[in-house]
Amino acid sequence: MTTPQTAHTRRRPPAGLLATLLLAAGLASGLAQAHGDVTPQAVDTKDLPALGEAWLPENPYRKNDKAIKVGTSAYNQNCARCHGLEAISGGIAPDLRKMDNDCTALKDARKKAACVKEIDDYYLGSVRRGKVRNGAVYMPPFEGILNQEAMWSIKAYLETRREKPL
Repeated sequence: MTTPQTAHTRRRPPAGLLATLLLAAGLASGLAQAHGDVTPQAVDTKDLPALGEAWLPENPYRKNDKAIKVGTSAYNQNCARCHGLEAISGGIAPDLRKMDNDCTALKDARKKAACVKEIDDYYLGSVRRGKVRNGAVYMPPFEGILNQEAMWSIKAYLETRREKPL
């Protein structure tokens, strides 16, 4: 015949199991918050030359020190959470320092200029419209959130972070 268990004779789960469950819960909640606040942040572009309503096909702020300063701040506020601090990706999102590496090897000035323009076009389209595949958002669209000046200033900053200079 079995006797009823009392509080002091009841089997307890091993301490290791409890610790493992607590650790797993902590990691899961940490992963859910890994990117922190992902609300796009405003970018102050008042010190940059205004670019107007029409979207420019190429970066007008290339090598512009003011734009690079604005772009550095804008990148850190809006892009670093996915693309990494100082544009060094941790592997989740593309490493933006490599974005126009294909252009660096080109010797012909016309081909190099065409390559840079093509990369500018790709960059601007990606930032404006975002990246969505099979219904999954890989990058949110920033058009209507960031103005043209902010987007091009971020590109000017990224150009200072290239692995290979142009």
